[in-house]
Amino acid sequence: MSSPSTTAEQLAFDAKDVCVWYGEKQVLFNINLGVRPKSITAIIGPSGCGKSTFLRCLNRMHELVPSARLEGHITLFGDDLYAPTVDPAFVRRRVGMVFQKSNPFPTMSIQDNVVAGLRLNGIRDKAFLNEQMEKSLRLAALWDEVKDDLHKPGVSLSGGQQQRLCIARAVAMQPEVLLMDEPCSALDPMATQKIEELMQEIKRNFTIVIVTHNMQQAARCSEQTAFLFMGKLIEMDSTEKIFGNPSQQQTEDYITGRFG
Repeated sequence: MSSPSTTAEQLAFDAKDVCVWYGEKQVLFNINLGVRPKSITAIIGPSGCGKSTFLRCLNRMHELVPSARLEGHITLFGDDLYAPTVDPAFVRRRVGMVFQKSNPFPTMSIQDNVVAGLRLNGIRDKAFLNEQMEKSLRLAALWDEVKDDLHKPGVSLSGGQQQRLCIARAVAMQPEVLLMDEPCSALDPMATQKIEELMQEIKRNFTIVIVTHNMQQAARCSEQTAFLFMGKLIEMDSTEKIFGNPSQQQTEDYITGRFG
C-alpha cells in the first residue's frame, strides 16, 4: 500500500489504523489515509468494499447504525473526532454530507430547505437566514435558476437541481469539509457535468471527499484517489499516478476493468 507523503499539519483528515465492525462482521481493516485541505479526494472501489462506511466514519454517521463499532483514530485539522468529550452532532456540523439520492425535505420550500439546518441549530435572524440562503444557492450554482421560485417546494425541482439544492443546504451550515456519497449516480450526463463543475468551484472554500463508482469522474474531478478493496486500502496517491501508473497491480486491474 502506498500513500502520499503529506505531513499531519497539512491534512484536513488524518485517519490512522481505522477498523470498523457491524456487529461481528469487520468491514474496514487498518485504514491509514490522509486528505489534503481545499482539494477533492476520490474514494473508488467495487460495491461492498467499504467506501461509504469509511466516508460515514469521517462525520460519525456510521454511529447511527446501533451495531457499528470503530477502532483507530481520525483527526480533522488536528482535532480528535472520537475524543470522549466530542459531540457527534458538532462533528456533523463541521463535516457536511451529500447523499447518493437527493433528499430535499418534501414539505419545505426551496428557501426553507436551504436554511433548515441553521434553523434547527436555533438561528432565527431572518436577515442572516436570507443572506445565507442566497449565498448558498449561489455557491451551488442554483440561484439564477430558482430566485423567482423560492417559495415552491424543493421537490418540484429536477433531479439535478434537487441535488444542487442539497449541496446548498449542506454548505449553508458552513462546514469545513463536504462529503459526497455517489452524488451523481442517479443523474443524467448534463446534470452530472454541472455537479462536477460545482465541485471545482466550491473546493476553493471546502475540502471535498467523494465516493464514486465512476472511474472517469474520479479521474476528471479529484487531485487524490484512494482505492479500497474488501475493506482494505490498496493504494492512495495523486489521481494522475493512480490512473496513469499505479503502484499496485490490483489497482491497475480495477481501473482497467479486469474486475469490479
